[in-house]
Parts: sequence; structure tokens; C-alpha cells
Amino acid sequence: MRFAILVTLSVAAACSAGLVVVMMPLLRRYALARPNARSSHAEPIPQGAGVAVVLATLLATCVGLLVAVPQDDAVREAVVVLAASVLLAITGAVDDLRPLGPVVKLVPQVVAVGLVVLLAPPPEARLFPALPLGMERALAIVAGIWFVNLVNFMDGIDWITVAGCGVPLAALTLLGAVTTLQGIAMPLLAAALCGALIGFAPFNKPVARVFLGDVGSLPIGLILGYGLYRLALGGHLAASLILPLYYLWDSGATLLRRLSRREAFWEAHRSHVYQRATDAGWSVAAVVAHIFILDLLLGGLALISVWQDSMSVSALVLVVAVALVAASCAKLTAGPSAMRETSA
Repeated sequence: MRFAILVTLSVAAACSAGLVVVMMPLLRRYALARPNARSSHAEPIPQGAGVAVVLATLLATCVGLLVAVPQDDAVREAVVVLAASVLLAITGAVDDLRPLGPVVKLVPQVVAVGLVVLLAPPPEARLFPALPLGMERALAIVAGIWFVNLVNFMDGIDWITVAGCGVPLAALTLLGAVTTLQGIAMPLLAAALCGALIGFAPFNKPVARVFLGDVGSLPIGLILGYGLYRLALGGHLAASLILPLYYLWDSGATLLRRLSRREAFWEAHRSHVYQRATDAGWSVAAVVAHIFILDLLLGGLALISVWQDSMSVSALVLVVAVALVAASCAKLTAGPSAMRETSA
């Protein structure tokens, strides 16, 4: 399994980078992202490199399955997740070229997340056995739709998706290499998407030459969200919350802040922690480096939670993770001048 994961990661990185190079002339001509109210760039930048990320993930997962020679259930799981991801990629591609209305975008998200929640995991897997099965699955679908959109909204500065999603995916890949918590398919999917983001990263480093676009951020949110759901189904709910905790905190705190101010939360804005951090004086590279280091620490805490496999330890680690994210976000929004004043 470890060899299959390594092959999957390598194939995905190489394919993603190669496809971005091939696609760049077309993206420059037909898919420019023009600045809007939530943008962190001032000039039109090509978008749509998510096509390369999704295709590389698809191809690398197939290669990984061939190397791992899994049972039929693992193949079925991978096929369902990849098919749902392609549906979201198509939706995102259309939206990148010709913006769609909220309802038109929501329908394929409901279908994709519903397919994944209902058909991908083992039928007997339960997260909250005390709840009726239908209610549990419905709550999982709602949470999945929210997470897909969360990842999409968070994709607002260079490298943030590489750091914010790449690190949790790497943790899921590592767990898949040393445990059987997620089965066979999910570690390969995580390795493939992680590798694809690595291949995309050089083209998105500040100042970015190309963006993912919704064609990439939507399926990335679906695959990562399913990986976290699969981890929770394996008995590690705390770890599944710790890994994406910066994203959960930033998006959740931003939503609550906008609701408290009676703002139209569905409209474009610059209220996220990472956006407020750049407005406060941090460079994009500094913000992303901060998030990357924070996610590495969160990944370590999540691995400790899984390794100890203790409810009390998991609760303690989750509290530590929340405190760490809260302090980090406060530091980012305060700006570098506040740090200099404190040190003085």
C-alpha cells in the first residue's frame, strides 16, 4: 500500500505540472479572472488550472488502484468520489467562464455530495449511531455542501489552497500508509490530490501566474471533505475537525461577524482572516507561510489524537488546537506592526 501511495503521489505531481504548462496558453486567452470585490489581485490572471489538478487526480488514482490491486468495494468507492468530483469540476468550469446563479450551482453540489455520502463509504459505517440513519446521512450531506463551498470561498490568495488543503491531505495520506482507518481508496485519493496540488504549486506561488478557479476548488473541497468524513467514520471525529480547523475557524468566524453586522453574507467581501491579514500589512507570502506552519501543527495534533485513540486525549488535543488557531488568527489580523510594538 505504501508503494501504491508513493506512485500515486508522484504520478499526480508530474501530470498536474505538465498539464498546467500545456494549458497555460488557452487559459491566458479564454479564462482570465478579473478583479472583483473579494479579489487579492489587481490585474487579470488566468484561471482554470483546476482542470489540470482534477485530471491529474483522476489519472493518478487509477494508477494507484492498479498498483494496489484493491477489492471491488475500494474501486467502487473511488469511482463514486471521482465521478462526483468531475460533476463539480464541470459546474465550476462553466461558472468560471459564465457565472451561474446560486441555485444553479447548488443543485449539482447537492447531487455530488449526496452521491458521495450515500454510496461511497461502507454501508455499515456510522458516525452517530444514536441518530436515525436517514437523519445522520442528511446532516452529513448538508455538512458536505457547506465544506465544498467553504473551500471555494477560502481560495482567495496565492498558495492558500496548496497550504490549507495540501497539509490535511498529506496527513490523510500518511494515515492511510500506516493504518487501515480509511480503507484503500481514500488514501489513494488523498495522495493523488495532494500530489496534484504539489504539481500546481509552482505556478500559483506569489505572485501567481495562474489560479485554480472554481473548476478546481469545488472538487478539491469534495475530496478533502470526504476524506475527513471517512476519518470520522473510522472513530476519529476529533482528528477530522482538527485537520481543517483553520478553514473552519476563518469561515465560521467570518460568517458570524457578517451576520452580527447584518451584512449580506452571500455577497463578495474581504472579511476573511487571510484577507484582513493582507489588509493589515502582511504580505501574501507571509500569510500563507503562517497558515502552512499552523496547519503542520494541527496535522501533528490530529496524528497524536489518532495515535492515542483516547477520548480524553482527543478532547484535550482539540482544545489545544482551538486555542492555537484562535491565537494565530488574532496575530494575523493584528498585523506585523502590532508584533513590532509588542516586541519593543
